[in-house]
Amino acid sequence: MDAFRGLGMPSIPGLGDVLTLLQKQSETLAQLPRTLADLNRTIQELTEATTKARETIGSAQRITEHLEGLIEELQQPVRGLKPGLERIGRVLDDPAVDTVPDTLRRIHDDLMPLIAGLRQAQARVGSVTGVLRRRPRSADAHDREH
Repeated sequence: MDAFRGLGMPSIPGLGDVLTLLQKQSETLAQLPRTLADLNRTIQELTEATTKARETIGSAQRITEHLEGLIEELQQPVRGLKPGLERIGRVLDDPAVDTVPDTLRRIHDDLMPLIAGLRQAQARVGSVTGVLRRRPRSADAHDREH
């Protein structure tokens, strides 16, 4: 569309194209401040993210150094446990260890009735001796009378 058509001016070939390009350039230039503001905001956000990442990396580095110190402290004592753990492993691999639960169960089953019987006997003896302590002996009673 020719911008000068309504003004009574003759149409110049290619002038409409030039005017269209100038209009697009003007619109682009008009959007430039908003684009620059968006770019500036994005750069600020990137700067903040970079600062946080740097702080996080520093914190992670301090934690890593602390963990390395702990590992160095624990390394020797843990290595000292190795021979004992190996001995325990050999003992636990012994087939005799597998029989321990059954042996303990048999001991329990055999001894518990005996212990219960001993406790009953002890209670009976205790009650008999309690009665005897309460009753004076006949000889003592006789001596007291004379």
